[in-house]
Order: sequence, then structure tokens, then C-alpha cells
Amino acid sequence: MKPRHVGSSIAAFLAIAVLLALPARADNVTELIDQLKNNDSEKVRLAAAINLGKLGDDKAVLPMAKALLNDNDKGVRAACAVGLGSLVTAKTKSAIKSLVVANLKSAAANDDSDFVKTQAQKALDKITGASTTTTTTTSSTASSGGGAGGVYVNIGPMSSKTGGVGDPKFRALMVKVATQVMASKAGSMKTSWPGGLPTKSLLQQKGVAGFYVDGTLNELKVKTSGSGATISCKVSMLLADFPDKSVFGFLNGGASVTAGSSQSDQDLAGQDCVQAVIENLIGNKIIPTICSKVGGSCP
Repeated sequence: MKPRHVGSSIAAFLAIAVLLALPARADNVTELIDQLKNNDSEKVRLAAAINLGKLGDDKAVLPMAKALLNDNDKGVRAACAVGLGSLVTAKTKSAIKSLVVANLKSAAANDDSDFVKTQAQKALDKITGASTTTTTTTSSTASSGGGAGGVYVNIGPMSSKTGGVGDPKFRALMVKVATQVMASKAGSMKTSWPGGLPTKSLLQQKGVAGFYVDGTLNELKVKTSGSGATISCKVSMLLADFPDKSVFGFLNGGASVTAGSSQSDQDLAGQDCVQAVIENLIGNKIIPTICSKVGGSCP
């Protein structure tokens, strides 16, 4: 068997599919609500939740409040929490607002995902007015371009749903690749801070805009055919501010890589697959989004 060339293999068989927001039009609301409630694909439901939060239509409040407690995907539940934090305002009917607050409290206390709990609490604080000052300060820092201090990006611990003994290896790989891509494509953005993690007050003092990036390996499949195999993987990533971790972006990517029949070759192909997706999402989506957020050009 010929040696496997990682770069050419990825270039030939990579099939990246990034899920971002759909066009935000008012006539999409009914369709998006139906997708959120009934679609079998978590990707479609996630896109629906994100867009409903952006459209600002009151009709989306109750469906999103229900999905917050009932959807089986944590990304969808988190997106609903974030969206509700924007949709529910002083103009929202008191009965609906009370229901949303109750659901957010339930999610913040009982959801299986710590990430969803965090987003629910942030939305709850925003609706009840507990974080008005914090939100204003964070927005001011981001819109100012991070001041003279630039940008700090905290890379999260990453996670994996594949359930195999290789999970720790994949998590470490995802962190490593994300850090390397940030260094190579956005060298002016810091991914480490002297003395440990910076506090919010320290970032503001230094004029630095803080962001948080984390990801999950959702799927890793091997399909054998003849003397070879195709390895496919799916990864989701989020982008938030730091240290508050208020999410403003969800992305999904997938790739396929060919491999030989040996286990070692397939293991390497799995790593290639995950690496390719992380490189694409960080380099082509997350870095430009950060640059856009801080009002500057990409390094």
C-alpha cells in the first residue's frame, strides 16, 4: 500500500458543510418555527433557533421556550436560551414573560448540560435586568475593536460524543489544532495570558476584547469498501465572548477522508478528518467573525 499523503487526501475528499444563519426575513418565521418544532435534523433545528432569535418576532417566543426544555440537542437548547434573552423585552406580555422566566430558571437549574445552564442563566439575568451593566460594558469593549491591547481568544477544553477510548486523544487534538490555526492565521490574537486566565476587569483595563471558542466531536464513522475505507466526521463549534461566555455563533462542519484497510491507517485518517474540520471552521469562519466583531481587518 502506498504511503498516505495527508494533505492531498484531505484536499481530494474533504466535504465541509458549515451551518450558519439562514437569510433573516420576516416571512421565514412560520417556516422556521415549524423546523424548530418538527425537523429531525439537529442542524436544521439549530439554524432555525438562531434565526428566530435574530428575527425578533414575538411568535417565536413560546416555541423557543418549549424547545428550551424539550429538545434533545444541547446546541438547540442553548440557542433557544440565547434567543429568548433577546426576544423577551419590556413589551412582552407579562404572562408570556413569566412562562419564559420559569422555563429559563428550570433550564438553569436542571439541564443536563452545563453549557445550556450557563446560557439560560445569562438570558434570565438579561430579561430580569440583573446583567444590564455587564452587557453594556461587554458590547462597548467589543465594538471598540479591543482597544490598543487587541484580542484574546480562550480555547476551550473541547469534548467528544464518540464514546471511544480515543476521546481524550481527539479532545487534545482539537485544542492543539485550534491553537495552531489561531497562531498561524491570526498571530496578533493572543491564545494565552501571563499568569493564567485574565479576568474581565483586567481585559477591560488592558483594552483587550475577549472571545471564547469551544467544540464538540459529534460523530466519527468508518465505512469500509473493498480494500479501503472512508472515514467521516462531524464537528460543532461555538463562538462566545470571554469571560462571560455569552454565545453569539454556532457552526457545524463535516469532512470525509479515505484510508487503507489497516486499523492504524484508519485511526490516522480519523485524526486527519477532525483536523481538517477544525482548520476550516477556525480559519475560514471563526477568525473572520472575530475580526468583524472588533471592527478590524483579519491578520
